[in-house]
Amino acid sequence: MPEQNLTDSPTLFPSLQAFAQAAGQHLGHSPWVRVTQEQVNLFANATDDHQWIHVDPERAANGPFGATIAHGFLSLSLLPSFLRQIYTVQGLRMGVNYGLNKVRFPAPVKVGAKLRAGAELVSAEPTERGLLSTIKVTVEAKDVPAPVCVAEFLTLQA
Repeated sequence: MPEQNLTDSPTLFPSLQAFAQAAGQHLGHSPWVRVTQEQVNLFANATDDHQWIHVDPERAANGPFGATIAHGFLSLSLLPSFLRQIYTVQGLRMGVNYGLNKVRFPAPVKVGAKLRAGAELVSAEPTERGLLSTIKVTVEAKDVPAPVCVAEFLTLQA
């Protein structure tokens, strides 16, 4: 049984087996984190995606979103960080990102927005290389009715 914390601490699973037994359960939420223009600019530099809706606050103020917005892939790239803040599995030898399923960006992330993620362990299947888990992650922006990113995140842990 996981040790649930009522603070911002991650849910603690004492073993990979205990984690696998949580299949079908919501694992919790991450703390809120603010998206900054500096973060968006650094992501633009890293990905060579300098579209004005991301990096030109003056032009973006008159654009379709009324402000600069984060890249969808920036929101997606935050998933590992969010998941580390939601749960921890003790005794792992390794954990790697295995892939993604069904990624969607239903709403834009305006620069300055506060984001958090919720995670549900959809499935946990043993393989010869370890436990292959599918985690549905829903990223929300504070005071925005639609999620900003929904993805099935695949992890391989041993």
